[in-house]
Order: sequence, then C-alpha cells, then structure tokens
Amino acid sequence: MHDIKFIRDNPQAFDQGLKRRGLAPLSSEILTLDQEWRHATARLQEMQSARNESSKKIGQAKAQKNEAEAQRLMAEVARIKDEMPAAEQRTRDLEQLLNDRLSEIPNLPAADVPDGPDETANKEVRREGEPRAMNFAAKQHFELGESMKLMDFETAVRMSGARFVLLKSQLARLERAIGNFMLDLHTGTFGYQETSPPLLVRDQAMFGTAQLPKFREEQFGTTNGYWLIPTAEVSLTNQVRESILDESVLPLRFTAWTPCFRAEAGAAGKDTRGMIRMHQFAKVELVSVATPEQSDAEHERMTSCAEEVLKRLELPFRTMVLSTGDMGFAARKTYDIEVWLPGQNMYREISSCSNCGDFQARRMDARYRSAESKGTRFVHTLNGSGLAVGRTLVAILENYQQADGSVAIPSALRPYMGGAESISAHGG
Repeated sequence: MHDIKFIRDNPQAFDQGLKRRGLAPLSSEILTLDQEWRHATARLQEMQSARNESSKKIGQAKAQKNEAEAQRLMAEVARIKDEMPAAEQRTRDLEQLLNDRLSEIPNLPAADVPDGPDETANKEVRREGEPRAMNFAAKQHFELGESMKLMDFETAVRMSGARFVLLKSQLARLERAIGNFMLDLHTGTFGYQETSPPLLVRDQAMFGTAQLPKFREEQFGTTNGYWLIPTAEVSLTNQVRESILDESVLPLRFTAWTPCFRAEAGAAGKDTRGMIRMHQFAKVELVSVATPEQSDAEHERMTSCAEEVLKRLELPFRTMVLSTGDMGFAARKTYDIEVWLPGQNMYREISSCSNCGDFQARRMDARYRSAESKGTRFVHTLNGSGLAVGRTLVAILENYQQADGSVAIPSALRPYMGGAESISAHGG
C-alpha cells in the first residue's frame, strides 16, 4: 500500500516510479480521489460541529425561556441528524475507493534497480560454481525420476489432475532430507526462528502480503472464506500485523518449511513436464521484519543465506537483480537465484529474495516504536525462498546424475539419508 502523504508531497516522483514499472501516471487520479475524500471528511466534521453547537445552545435558549429559538435549534439538529448518515456513507465510500485504488498499484522500485521491460533487462550480480562436464547426454529430472520408477506423474494425474506428482521411496526421503537440511542451516547457522504456521488464512492475511486483491485468480480458495497459502511468506509476515514492536527486537527472522499451493493461472503451456511448475510444492521460506535503516543490509544477508544452501549442496548458480519490469508486485528490489540445470542446459530460478520496504507493513498496519523518537514508524518486510524444495530436488537429480541413470547424493545430505551415497532403481 502506498503512503498517500508521499503522493501528495511528491506526485512527480510517484509517477516517475510508476513509469519505471511501465505504468501510466496515476498521481492525478489518486489526488483527485484524495481531495474528494478529504472534502467529504471536512464536510462531515463541519456537520458534527454544527450539530454539537446547536445542541449546546438548545439548553441555553430554554434557560432563557426563549422557546422559539429552542424550537429552531432543535429543528436544525434534527435536519443535520437526517443528513449525516448520507454524509457518513459518502465519506466511507470515498475512503474505501481511495484505499482500493491504492491497493492495486505495485510498489515503487528502489533507485538501484535496473530499468527494463522484462527479464531480458535483469543483471547478473555474481556466479558460483562451474557446470559439471558430463561424458554422456544429460537427462531431465523427470526422465531420471520416471526411469527409476520413483517419480509418478500418471498416478498423480488420476488423483488430482495435471501439475501434481507422487514421489516414492528414496525420492520422497530425499525431498524430506532437503527440507530438514535447509531448516537446520537457517536455524542453526543463520539464526532464523523455525515456525510451523497455518496453511489456511483469511482475506486480510492475503491482502497484507499483497496476494489479494490483484492476484485472486492465482490462488486456491475454499468455499468457507479461507485461502491455501501460496507461500509461507503470508503466514510468517502476518505474525506482526496490527502490532507495534519495540525497535530493540528488530530484525526478526522467521523460517518455515511448508506445502505451498498456486493455481498457476496463465501458465498454460509452460513447464508442463516435470516438477518445475506445480500446483502443490514444498518450500523453505525466509522472512525478516526490520527497521528502514536495516532493510537493505538484511536483504543482502537473506540472499546470502539462500545462496549458502546451494554452495553446501555444490550446485552451480548465478544471482540476478531483477529489472523494474520483472519484479513482483510488492517488491522494491528483488534478487533471483538461478540454479544450473544440465538437463535443460540453462539456469532456472530456485529462489527469489525481495525487499518490500514498508509496502506490506502499511497493508498490515505493522509498526515499531523507537526509544529515541516519539511516535511509531512502519517496519520493513523482506521475504525469500531458502529454497524451493522441489526445485532443489530437480537440481540435484540433474546435476548429480550418473551415466548409468543413478543419482549421487550430495555429501551434505547423506546424514539425512541414512548414509546412502546414491539413488537408483535398485535401491542405490
């Protein structure tokens, strides 16, 4: 949500930020709505003051035995009372219209985000590891999983339809091992607080992290007012909604390993084979709540925590800063970490780490109080994948595949796999 005071004071800067996003200027429309709302609010306040003043004078007129004046004042009060419900409703309607319009506008990009229309303008920040040389034709993950009879799409389709998978035996255990490894790293080494959050949330939680109202069609909703979380970011970030925190506790850092659910609206024809784009997938999420002064450094830290997972799994990756045209709705700056997939012969996103500034905090009314200044300020919120568990499994299968169709297990995961060194159709 945008700060209306910022738009009033900086309409050109607001429009310039939207222009960088590829959007038309909106300050004039927003300020017109704002002016109408403020005028309606002022008119309502005038009516309330007039009613109160007339009510006070009624007693004075009666005390002076001026019945005619008392009757006139009572008629005036009655008239105002009759007109006030409509004035109150207009004020509420204009406020709701203004807030609805503000809620549909994406966050403004940070100054150092590269300008561009889409992913072609993203910039590489760093690269780690070299793709492994293979003396055989690399297979894609679903070819490996299906050949070992450990990845079953046909059965999943019969149960649930497209974009679901049934993992069996060692691959099911490998998925669990990956999640446990990530949680242990983020909690034990990086100090994130492990959380087991709700998977079903209400409208206000989805609104707070900006999945609603704009991305309603991309979500799975129930028939009784709940939404399946598309990411644990929703539950983790909403822990601080409608709160006033003490600055001394910031930054807060949370992590959770949860199933995630996405309708993938508009993804027809994209990644129809395999586990890259699923309706249900597992992810270890990282969320930070910080002061404005901490948030840029916290963004770099969070990204490095996600990168460390890939380093320890010895998977080649590159980190990209997204352009203004490729960033998510709530982000002011985003780093995507892309892992090398030899079966596809390309880098694919495995983590997205975003600094949302105070954009989500305004929607959630999440604030903090500084010991050195009066009043409260909105916190900054950050979120990132640390990592997507399914895509990490995909990357391991493709990068650790062997010529005989088996898959070596990264050394960092072997303690979680009972010491096993490989996976194969024969038990590895």
